[in-house]
Amino acid sequence: MLFTSSSISFNPEKDIPSLHGKVILVTGGNTGLGKQAIVEFARHKPLQIWLAARNLEKAEAAVAEIKQQVPDAAIKLLELDLGSFESIHQAARSFLEKSERLDILMLNAGIMAVPPALTKDGYEIQFGTNHMGHAYLTKLLMPVLEKTSQTKVEAKSRVVCLASHGHVYLRKGGFDFSTLRTTGESMGPLQCYYQSKLANMLWVRQLAKRYPQLTVSAIDPGLVQTELAVKATGISWILRAIIKTMLLTPVEKGVKNQLWASVSKDVKSGEYYELIGRAGLATDDGKDDELAAKLWTWTENELDKMGM
Repeated sequence: MLFTSSSISFNPEKDIPSLHGKVILVTGGNTGLGKQAIVEFARHKPLQIWLAARNLEKAEAAVAEIKQQVPDAAIKLLELDLGSFESIHQAARSFLEKSERLDILMLNAGIMAVPPALTKDGYEIQFGTNHMGHAYLTKLLMPVLEKTSQTKVEAKSRVVCLASHGHVYLRKGGFDFSTLRTTGESMGPLQCYYQSKLANMLWVRQLAKRYPQLTVSAIDPGLVQTELAVKATGISWILRAIIKTMLLTPVEKGVKNQLWASVSKDVKSGEYYELIGRAGLATDDGKDDELAAKLWTWTENELDKMGM
């Protein structure tokens, strides 16, 4: 989805308010949209920005690059592998030991169209990483999100989850629970990706219902020039090349939707937004509260079974 005249005008430099005293956590903050989001947040002087990433060496390099643009950026590193519940638990514990508040949780990390595989805990790798990992992380951080929302420092805590317009291409029949504990070979890498992004949207709808003290949203960043297509090795090189030619939006523009969702007073909790701030564009499955409740229950039961 490209920018259109119906998009909301949003200038991060002018429209992000002071973030003084606030704490932000961005998953996948070492590259692409996550890294750019940290750059833009840092310009507005938050107390801390936590850059969560799987590879700390790459994360350190990203911090050095960010500080070339914002020398006084207050960034802390957090090792996080969303494909491992053990890693997520350790990351959340580390964060909670060192921070007493969390104002913005940006669930930015994700994988797309990788070869069929399972996460360390036995889930289809894209669903497990994009949905289960973020759902578990949010569950563990919920106490500090709720605590922060009860303070008198402005608005409710925000959870911003990156979904995708790609959910509209999920095959007929929609969400298939029978594939979630398989490698997803019966669906193929792109369909598994679309399914994981639909899961993000459905989960956000339920999160908003169950935690009205938070402001929660799912967003589509558009066709942005990131590493996702480069790493989409589960599809042919020809298809990867075609996808890359469609990625027309630089990260400086593509990041605006998730930044808008992080700070705007116009965000409706539980909604899915395309560029920028355009609501109501989800498919019928993406608006299905019964399906959302079913996925929520399934997810919580899985976490309970895993002892999480």
